[in-house]
Amino acid sequence: MPPTSFSCSFLTLQPRFNSYVNPIFRSLSFQLSSSPLPFNAHFSSIRLRSSLSRPAETDSPTGGRSGALTPGPSVGADVQKIDVNPPKGTRDFPPEDMRLRNWLFNHFKEVSRLYGFEEVDYPVLESEALFTRKAGEEIKDQLYCFEDRGNRRVALRPELTPSLARLVIQKGKSVPLPIKWFTVGQCWRYERMTRGRRREHYQWNMDIIGVPGVMAEAELLSSIVTLFKRIGITESDVGFKVSSRKVLQEVLNCYSVPEQLFGKVCVIIDKIEKIPVDEIKKELEAVGLSQEAVQNLLQVLSVKSLAELEERLGSSGEAIADLKQLFSLAEKIGFSKWVQFDASVVRGLAYYTGIVFEGFDREGKLRAICGGGRYDHLFSTFGADDIAACGFGFGDAVIVELLKEKGLLPELNLHVDDIVCALDEDLQGCAAMVANILREKGHSVELVLENKPLKWVFKRASRVNAERLVLVGNSEWQRGVVGVKILSTAEQYEVKLDDLK
Repeated sequence: MPPTSFSCSFLTLQPRFNSYVNPIFRSLSFQLSSSPLPFNAHFSSIRLRSSLSRPAETDSPTGGRSGALTPGPSVGADVQKIDVNPPKGTRDFPPEDMRLRNWLFNHFKEVSRLYGFEEVDYPVLESEALFTRKAGEEIKDQLYCFEDRGNRRVALRPELTPSLARLVIQKGKSVPLPIKWFTVGQCWRYERMTRGRRREHYQWNMDIIGVPGVMAEAELLSSIVTLFKRIGITESDVGFKVSSRKVLQEVLNCYSVPEQLFGKVCVIIDKIEKIPVDEIKKELEAVGLSQEAVQNLLQVLSVKSLAELEERLGSSGEAIADLKQLFSLAEKIGFSKWVQFDASVVRGLAYYTGIVFEGFDREGKLRAICGGGRYDHLFSTFGADDIAACGFGFGDAVIVELLKEKGLLPELNLHVDDIVCALDEDLQGCAAMVANILREKGHSVELVLENKPLKWVFKRASRVNAERLVLVGNSEWQRGVVGVKILSTAEQYEVKLDDLK
């Protein structure tokens, strides 16, 4: 049975160990017994003071690391200092931001798994032609594009759906329908930056290929609602504006507007909440719509009720039938409180053909959180046969802003299971062996790589939120045991190497 006292268990340690360890552990035991704070809290002020006052580490002349500031090499007149900031509109991900990114991406991936989707990915660099299918799209002017050394026009992908279509066409009939794929990928757009909008971002896409019915859109909306619930967002925080491109098509058909203008009109209408209505009217007239068509179109787009839309368009059209079915499915599946009809939603990309939707924050402080819809005619723009398809894109930047706004960002501190330290420089190899034993058992382990005083080790343990301290001492090692301290309770004991868990 392990001894109940660390001082008892280590009576046989060398004098150096006794002189340092016992007073520290006795002091810690007293503090822990007389204070309600957890172990890590006792070191928070130490950590804060040390992080504020400790000089930056620099390369020492001997090739090691020094805690003191030392003058760097002289910079000649021909050497230019680099800008240490990332390019405008892009981000670094230091550890604390990387933990948040991984947390969010893991939720993306877990929701996709729950809904039976398979993960895919595509090159960040694609053929420029993949994103210039349609004239008039805003995205065409936002490409990071260039000519490579093989004289090929290429671009950093601004979105993921065209890459998806390319891969589906490439696979052909080797992939049975329906296809349910998802990806979390980096995208690039040279655009004006606002809150939640950057020139480089990551995007979660889920797409269903080969299902013509509205049940596919309902499944996608349900998956996004599931994501929101998992991260603490409720229907009082966000909602979905839902409409159909077919509404716009029916209005334009009434005025014999040529089909080739449909995409341009959609791009203009997508700006309806971004620029004054008079500017919208001017742009619509500029592409060839009559004043009467523009006036009637804007009246229809102002409709916020499905019943009112049915009064204007009649009940026989596909748009009304699709929307009615979607809202009925939302009621049955259980996300009806999240969705509302809004005829002005058309989405800016030209390839959408049917149901479209946008996620928005109800306070109206942020841009669209996510968006998607049906794009049944995208494949023919690449020279292939069309396939029924729908999907959505969900960016990482806006949702993080919303979580900040709602005070829902998780506390994601660095954490390791064990910190392993040798009490003598000659035992560092033995300590490495102990660390590997623990790692093979699935523990996350920080190994103290240098001969450090125990005061430093305790500070390090607090910083990395270690659960246990494992000490390798001379006399203990000779007996085949190591010392273990549970840092949250101050429990101390010896354990044989074979029994170390």
